[in-house]
Amino acid sequence: MSDEAVTIPSDGLRLSGIVRVPPGVPAGQRRSAFLVLHGFGSNKNSSNVMGPTNVLTEYGYVTLRFDMRGCGDSEGERGRVICLEQVEDTRNALAFLAQHPAVDGKRIGVIGSSFGGAVAVYAGGIDDRVAAVISNGGWGDGERKFRGQHKSPGEWARFTRMLEEGREHRARTGRSLMVPRYDIVPIPEHLRANLSKNSIETFPAETAQSMFDFRADDVVGKIAPRPLLLIHAANDSVTPTEQSVELFKHAGQPSELHLFSDADHFLFGENNTRVWGVLRDWLQRYFPATP
Repeated sequence: MSDEAVTIPSDGLRLSGIVRVPPGVPAGQRRSAFLVLHGFGSNKNSSNVMGPTNVLTEYGYVTLRFDMRGCGDSEGERGRVICLEQVEDTRNALAFLAQHPAVDGKRIGVIGSSFGGAVAVYAGGIDDRVAAVISNGGWGDGERKFRGQHKSPGEWARFTRMLEEGREHRARTGRSLMVPRYDIVPIPEHLRANLSKNSIETFPAETAQSMFDFRADDVVGKIAPRPLLLIHAANDSVTPTEQSVELFKHAGQPSELHLFSDADHFLFGENNTRVWGVLRDWLQRYFPATP
């Protein structure tokens, strides 16, 4: 196994990434590959990234995991996490990986968790260079997702007021209003230990607005006839499970939805053998490592 630190150009910024080639790949052979996307304010070393990276290596795929702009070791304004900018980072990372000598440039999939799952779906929907999409705990409608995360009338009023204050602050001062991550995406206390080391704790209010406006539901149907796999915890404590159900309803074929009752939001970091079994079987059917 070989890990190579790489620098990915994206809109004038340099993104930090790691390309991994599985052991035993013969010289000159080109494999199917995956971009592995991290979650909200996370980074390329999170458990939800390393879990699928390690499994995909075992199954024979080349992988590229990387830090989105403003996250981890990448350039960009720290904490500026904007959905469509992450989509562009993903598309630029795909172009970069397609040039690797061990990669079949026409067989690059995208896999992501949570925020990264939503970005993976959107990128696949607007860019036909994406050959396959896997989303774990992703979402398709930002407003509906937030309504499921800020459930009571009081919670919803506080959240929407925060968005309004962010717009007012920006108009008045020309600067971003910074807000705590849990005011944007609540995470139960018992799950917070799953956050990656060095995860971002405060974000500009524009981050929340970009998530509110983001609708992967509108483009998921354009992934077909390329394969789509949707994975979600059956009772997700962070991203409402109905988000993947609705993505599936909007998707074309071939697509599959799998809900897991013995897992929660960070299921890619839990080394769940049932999850990896579903992933393995789906890959063998729709997107093998070698043709």
